[in-house]
Amino acid sequence: MVWGAIAYDSRSTLIVMRGTITGQRYVDDILRPHVGYFPNGLPGVIFQEDNAPPHTARVAQDFLPGSIRGSWIAKSVISRIWQRFQDDGNVSRCYSTSCPRVTTPNEDRHLAVTAKRNRRSTAPDPSRQFSSATGTTVSRQSVYRRLGRIGLYAHRSVRCVPITATHCPLRLIWSREHALGTPQQWSCVMFSDESRFGLQSDTCRTLIWRVPGTRYHQENTIERHRYGGA
Repeated sequence: MVWGAIAYDSRSTLIVMRGTITGQRYVDDILRPHVGYFPNGLPGVIFQEDNAPPHTARVAQDFLPGSIRGSWIAKSVISRIWQRFQDDGNVSRCYSTSCPRVTTPNEDRHLAVTAKRNRRSTAPDPSRQFSSATGTTVSRQSVYRRLGRIGLYAHRSVRCVPITATHCPLRLIWSREHALGTPQQWSCVMFSDESRFGLQSDTCRTLIWRVPGTRYHQENTIERHRYGGA
């Protein structure tokens, strides 16, 4: 890394540094030997730096007084202000005109109850049910946000093979018979699996509304025997 500083009619020495730059190293190797004396010859100087972690570290902030530190302004902010000044000659702050909240806390709870009762419903379903019940139109994105605030997110449901009382002893017998299998015996067994790749944005999977950490709860599990048989 190469560090340097420039002013209107002066400049600092170029410093070449190797390795990771921490806040303490930034103070010891740059600020103290090279920056500490630099503002002395410039009355009213402002030391401008960006928001890199070594610059914003507490040890670096404590080394230089806040009176000579300038706040960092991103290029995008300057670009937007300049573009606005060219358009209408005004650079005053624009206040947000976002849409007002259309649901009350009680209505948010109604959306949560609706999603929990029908976990396999899509976001438009609670929106339509809510609109028909209250007469208030709620967008799909609003449904996502309201449910996300209480921890309900759309996830794939867990699929498991339904196990009956007959299956349990049969599986236990099979496991005991093959528990001591030799490598030669297992070398005759071929294991296979498949992965699903979707070329479309819609994977046609059925998602459910569930809270993180409840993946294997019964209400979030679909029992399915794909191949039939015992």
